[in-house]
Amino acid sequence: MKKSFSIMLSLVLLLMLALTGCGGGNGEKKAAGGNTEGKVMRVNNSSEPGSLHPAKLQGTHESWPLRHLFVGLTMKEPKGDNGEFEVVGAMAEKWDSSEDKKTYTFHLRNGLKWSNGDPLTAEDFEFAWKYALNPNTASDYAYQLYYIQGAEEYNSSKEKDPAKLKALEDKVAVKAKDEKTLEVRLVNPTPYFLELVSFYTYYPVNKKVQEQNKDWANDAKTFVSNGPFKLTEWKHKEGLKMVKNENYFQKDRIKLAGIDWAMVEDENTAWQMYRSGQLDLSYPLPGDVVGQLKGQNAPDFKIVPEYATYFYRFNTQKKPFTNVKVRKALAMAIERKTITENITQGGQKPAFALVAEGSEDTNGKDFRKVGGDYFKEDIAEAKKLLAEGLKEEGMDKMPKFNIMYNNLDLHKRIAEAIQEMWRNNLGIEVGLENVEFQVKIDREHKLDYDVSRAGWIADFIDPMTFMDMFTSVSTQNDTGWKSKSYDAEINKAKQSSDAKVRMEAMHKAEDIIMKDMPIMPIYFYTKAYTLKENITGVFTPPDEYPELKYAEIK
Repeated sequence: MKKSFSIMLSLVLLLMLALTGCGGGNGEKKAAGGNTEGKVMRVNNSSEPGSLHPAKLQGTHESWPLRHLFVGLTMKEPKGDNGEFEVVGAMAEKWDSSEDKKTYTFHLRNGLKWSNGDPLTAEDFEFAWKYALNPNTASDYAYQLYYIQGAEEYNSSKEKDPAKLKALEDKVAVKAKDEKTLEVRLVNPTPYFLELVSFYTYYPVNKKVQEQNKDWANDAKTFVSNGPFKLTEWKHKEGLKMVKNENYFQKDRIKLAGIDWAMVEDENTAWQMYRSGQLDLSYPLPGDVVGQLKGQNAPDFKIVPEYATYFYRFNTQKKPFTNVKVRKALAMAIERKTITENITQGGQKPAFALVAEGSEDTNGKDFRKVGGDYFKEDIAEAKKLLAEGLKEEGMDKMPKFNIMYNNLDLHKRIAEAIQEMWRNNLGIEVGLENVEFQVKIDREHKLDYDVSRAGWIADFIDPMTFMDMFTSVSTQNDTGWKSKSYDAEINKAKQSSDAKVRMEAMHKAEDIIMKDMPIMPIYFYTKAYTLKENITGVFTPPDEYPELKYAEIK
């Protein structure tokens, strides 16, 4: 009897320990690889990062963890409860700008250090930006530095002579005047430049580390950063572990001991992990779960605005997507409200334009509302356009083609719905191709697809963040579409300091791209996620995934 009771008691204790281990809110524990005692937040990054080097990022699966490892000259600070923010100094304590707003001088704070203890200097910024621009780096986001004099000429150069390439690099107008002073000269006044330097392509890189080991960013053992956390473990395709960076300039504001990042691509599995207490935050959520939580008014459920557009890319170099009528027919023959109400279910709005709601035009009006819709759903017109387009291409019928999408159940369900809509409304056969996120990105760059799922979360709060990725020189275009008139309007918008001229040029550019339709807008995002109720301080700016650096587990 005593032995049975003892066994039963042991089982109960084991069960209690197991339940405690997977409970929400993550109790006190030691963060892996560090000496900081405290609470570790657990989240899911969905996919394996292709790189965690600031110059080599391509998607949110890389930028989300990276934003917790690095910080730029400026950063976004919470201002209000609904994602509002202000741009404040980070590595830069203050800055001056010339009267024409084309020269900025940033003054770095005293005593800045890298996570390995090295001093962080203005030279690290100059080095990092020029490294991203070096054509041999092949940075997908190098174009975000084209605001700087000499940047585009250097990055777009085909020069093979090292001496001549170095001469182009020297003309890039970013210069460390001394250890604490960085001078930047711009091609044109850029109203959002102070926000732009908070973006990850503008993060510093430890020059000494990069020169000693070009692969430093691929392994936690050699990883060096300057943000609120430092990388201590990277099990590829399994997870990342970070601990608080004791050298961070505002370390006292960081309450977490660390962050553990899982890499689970299926959002249904991640949701079950959240429910069982293995995750403290779940994002993105399955569409049906969003609908249920929204209907229940669940206390741990949040929906916040997101400055982002969900769309499909057309490979305009591949028949019959070479024909604008075919592209328009496909765009007009889907039912967006069916998708937003029955699949995504998070208050997303059907999209009939490229630029999302969320940025101000002149006179404080929303750019999207001023621009309005560029097309409408019309099955009869779509059938007519498809027939005309195919005839112009010398084709009797639409050949079977594939929709390529990455491993999220939401993308699969949307693709299946669109597949059925095109079959029912246009009588065409469409296949589905499910690939890993990094594979999708690589194939888009090579134009190795027919139609591909895409989404764009803004890099800064201005319509330009959507517009300039479709210029002829952008490495993010990935459609094969080029337009001289579009490029001209974008250049006009970038060259003007007059808000009215800028906005008019961007409206004209959007007219051009929506007339040619190399992309098919589907909806404007919202950000729906769940967060354990004992966690505070998570910040959700409209152009980023949830920011965790100020999180606190009660």
